[in-house]
Amino acid sequence: MFQILVVGVLPGDDVANLAGMPEAPDIPTAWRQLREKTPHSRQGDPLVIEAAYAQPRLRALYPFPTHGTLKFLRTAPPWQPDERELLPFIVCGEPPYRVYAAGYRELLGTAATPEDAAALVVTHLPDDPASERRSDLRDR
Repeated sequence: MFQILVVGVLPGDDVANLAGMPEAPDIPTAWRQLREKTPHSRQGDPLVIEAAYAQPRLRALYPFPTHGTLKFLRTAPPWQPDERELLPFIVCGEPPYRVYAAGYRELLGTAATPEDAAALVVTHLPDDPASERRSDLRDR
């Protein structure tokens, strides 16, 4: 097994920030930057982003496009390492769009359109993501 040591990077550091791509400081700014395709910010599938933004429950979460997916986080940065893989997410690209449980634990379903994929994510969200986050972290 190989281990790579990056000088100056500590466990939990946000590598995107170190690469010069700062994260948006809050949820509304993150959505605005995604929708406006702000330079030097995260980019994602515009159709999926707009479909997710149209869902009020998803719009209340921090959008996090990464590696061909649109993930949703409960809070704006800074994040704890265990906070990034808690909610369902969409695999972007072309139809069918796949929606997975956090960490690819389970395929929750497929959708023909970005709108259907966003609605599928909403159906699998906890009733109160903020309170579940507090209990999740308390139980660890």
